[in-house]
Amino acid sequence: MGLSGPIPRRVDAATKLALLDMIDNAMCDGFDHRVACAILELKESRAWRWQRRRDRGRLDDRAPGGRPLHGLLEAEVDAIIALFDQWAEIDRSHRKLAHRGSYVGRVWVSPSTVKRVLAEKGLHLRGPKRPGRSQKKPWPDWVSYQPNEMWIYDTTHFTRCAAAVVVIVDMVSRKWLATVVSAEETSTQVQAGFGDALDAEGITATIDARYEELTDIGVDDERRPILLAISDNGPQMTSGSTREFMALCAIAQHFGRPHTPTDQAWIESFFGQLKREHPHLLLIDELAVLRAELAVRREHYNTVRLHEAIGYVTPNDEHEGRGRAIRAARRQGLADARQARIAYHRHNHGEPPPETNP
Repeated sequence: MGLSGPIPRRVDAATKLALLDMIDNAMCDGFDHRVACAILELKESRAWRWQRRRDRGRLDDRAPGGRPLHGLLEAEVDAIIALFDQWAEIDRSHRKLAHRGSYVGRVWVSPSTVKRVLAEKGLHLRGPKRPGRSQKKPWPDWVSYQPNEMWIYDTTHFTRCAAAVVVIVDMVSRKWLATVVSAEETSTQVQAGFGDALDAEGITATIDARYEELTDIGVDDERRPILLAISDNGPQMTSGSTREFMALCAIAQHFGRPHTPTDQAWIESFFGQLKREHPHLLLIDELAVLRAELAVRREHYNTVRLHEAIGYVTPNDEHEGRGRAIRAARRQGLADARQARIAYHRHNHGEPPPETNP
């Protein structure tokens, strides 16, 4: 019969007949009916029911369907088709179409009924076309992956004290460059943050020396940029005043795709770890206190906290060019320690090293 384990919920008449014959033979050999069913992993009530149906010659299962008392009326089927003709382009869903029928008082059926009737009639609901996959804007050709070449910035909120905080981070070294804490979220805060960052990094002098080369502050000059400012499409980033300020400072702007926060993953990750590692910031209810606490966190972030993305050095180390030497020293230290352990065990044949006083 090709059966193993419990008998399936539905089997054909030949299988039922063979199982019943096996039970009859087992009973003739002295087995109890219940024991025989247990050996075959067949529920005893099913076996009795099959025996009664065998006596009446009706072991075959009847075809599903019939005429259920709650079946659809022809008028209801016609109403569903009429709903499809009138509302398919608006609702675009069998669920909405079912509710539309009761909303307009024409037919009261379930969404699955609407779907079944439409399928039987060969009618299909089509949703709106999905927009094409957007392409990420590439970095400009002049950008090199080194500190003070790409700065990314964004605004986060601390709702307890109703503060909007603009943070600027170097994308390469991950250095926290500037912070502006304010009750407002406008282009003024963006300009203030970049002014502080440019002064702190000593770039203002370079901008002043090149100021005469800029002909129109309203036009971005990507041929001779100082650096690239990366952000989302917030109104304070795309405003005309911010654009003029960036052009005046010879800073090129790069915007991510709308509704695509992963294009600014660096700054989003920064905000996430800042609030996750220092949850007390979310409880501060005064701007002055938040401003002071963020200054402390910034110093700790730049000089103490080891950053995984830059090889477990501090952002200041990477920003000031010490990161490569620190990583190389660690690799060399690991190799030297391994060789020292090998040499020790070769000469001491597995004996424990002598104790040393601290």
